Amino acid sequence: MRIEERIKELKNGFFGADGPVLVSRAPGRLDLMGGNDDYTGGLVFESTIRESTYAAAQIRPDGWVVLKNDDVTSAGWQGDIRIELEGLRDEETLKNWINGSPSRRWTAYVLGNLHYLLRKYPLRVGAGVNLYMQSTIPFNRGVSSSAAIEVAVMKAVAAAYGIDLRGVELALACQWVENTIAGSACGIMDQIAVVSGRQDQIIPLVCQPCNPEALIRLPQQLKIWGIDSGVSHQVAGIEYEAARAAAFMGYKIICDHEKIPVSLDTQSEIPRYTDPVYNGYLANLAPSIFKERFEGLLPEKSTRAYFLDLHKIHPDPFTPLKDGVTYNIRANTRYAVEENQRVQMFSELSRGAAAAPSPRAFMLMGELMYQSHYAYTECGLGAKATDFLVGLCRRERIGKGIYGAKITGGGAGGTVAILADAGAGDTVRQIFMEYAAAGLGSPYLFEGSSDGADSFGVVTI
Repeated sequence: MRIEERIKELKNGFFGADGPVLVSRAPGRLDLMGGNDDYTGGLVFESTIRESTYAAAQIRPDGWVVLKNDDVTSAGWQGDIRIELEGLRDEETLKNWINGSPSRRWTAYVLGNLHYLLRKYPLRVGAGVNLYMQSTIPFNRGVSSSAAIEVAVMKAVAAAYGIDLRGVELALACQWVENTIAGSACGIMDQIAVVSGRQDQIIPLVCQPCNPEALIRLPQQLKIWGIDSGVSHQVAGIEYEAARAAAFMGYKIICDHEKIPVSLDTQSEIPRYTDPVYNGYLANLAPSIFKERFEGLLPEKSTRAYFLDLHKIHPDPFTPLKDGVTYNIRANTRYAVEENQRVQMFSELSRGAAAAPSPRAFMLMGELMYQSHYAYTECGLGAKATDFLVGLCRRERIGKGIYGAKITGGGAGGTVAILADAGAGDTVRQIFMEYAAAGLGSPYLFEGSSDGADSFGVVTI
């Protein structure tokens, strides 16, 4: 049902008869290249998808926050919430309430926004709010359903309170919510992609911490698809956290070897460690220097106790090291350095191919995607289902218009992005059907893109 029709249905029931309802929309995103190098300061290359989340907000005359999310209810979680606005002011009280039941943990991405607005704009946020959400984005499939919820809700609710949030400011606010309230150690790429993306264009973003570059329109001969493997992906999962933590362990080992001081930068809202040479980002280390001086220095694997005994601190506030986990330090550090270079090459090939399309450029772009995919496996972020999907794409490559494919986002399941000829839809659907027949998961096909939250704006109903 269209969001406008649903809001009219909810008038004089959920929504009050008087007062405007402000609506925002945020799409999911497809990670074409970059994946896990956002938190190490790399370049990422993101597109939006057609599927999206709508949020509709209306100010209440009292101090209550009333949420309604029919999609969450259908998934078996608590989709109807009523809570006092004042109860969202204290961070620890809020987190304890959210984590008090598995069925309401999803509300971290919603109530965390209200906590942020209370904290940042205490004089503007006083009345309660009715908030309705509606989404077509599959949950936990590596296409940023969480970022779409955060961005749509933050933009609509902020507008209801007379606060204009957009661009990098909106993306950073939502990343803070996911890091601090939801407890997910995500970088910035998901939030800025769903905020600033445009239909049929790609957003390159240097994550230091958030520097969007000019949008790129791929050659008309190319198209992007995504196939959800049906295997759930979790940014808060141990595989992703261990991969991220291992990259920061490698960073600290390199800095200690070079006697480069590492310190906590508390000036920004999202704390991070930094240094005078690399500014805290492994992406600022050239691959040739890494190969020459540091790759052999790094241990292949390490434990928490062994690392901390030698290096004292772990320079990432969002992935505390855990006992019983083996960290793949060399592979994840190498990924952070090399993936940044792969994405830069992919970006420049894309710009060049947009001006002068060539099959050679398309093949090189696809090869970079395959390299990226197999680097995920080295990091411990591969999955049988996504490997099978990528294998199907490689098998169909010659003569059928499939140039490249890779696992997306945090890995360990989720969605595979496919770069192919614009006319290769039948081949992509054949791959989809072969994967479905293999019984590894129930797939979903992503086809097409849409504008991000800033382009949609806020609509008054």
